[in-house]
Amino acid sequence: MMAINTNQIQAMLEQIRGTASQVTPPSNRVQNIADQLVNETDKTQATGKSDFASALRATLDSVNELQVNSEQLGEQFALGNDDVQLSDVMISMQKASIALQTTVQARNRLVSAYQEIMGMQI
Repeated sequence: MMAINTNQIQAMLEQIRGTASQVTPPSNRVQNIADQLVNETDKTQATGKSDFASALRATLDSVNELQVNSEQLGEQFALGNDDVQLSDVMISMQKASIALQTTVQARNRLVSAYQEIMGMQI
């Protein structure tokens, strides 16, 4: 039976803690996406055009990029690529999950606002 090497466990724990400190908390991620939408809106208003669709498309493209990156890292790890660490795969999956949840919440709020506006009496 193999003995557990505590030095390796400690090194792995330090790596996980270091990586965890670099991860953006979900509340900050939501704020970052909201700031990105506001910045895009400000840019289009400065040029005289209000193009919400391009801001929304840019945000959806970034969410899609996170999803694709996460899937690719998972595949590389599953294939045994030594350059891909499990912690990197898990972090990328969590980032993609949080971004998707944020997008769904934003969509739900937009739909709710639209329904409220459509229900108003003229």
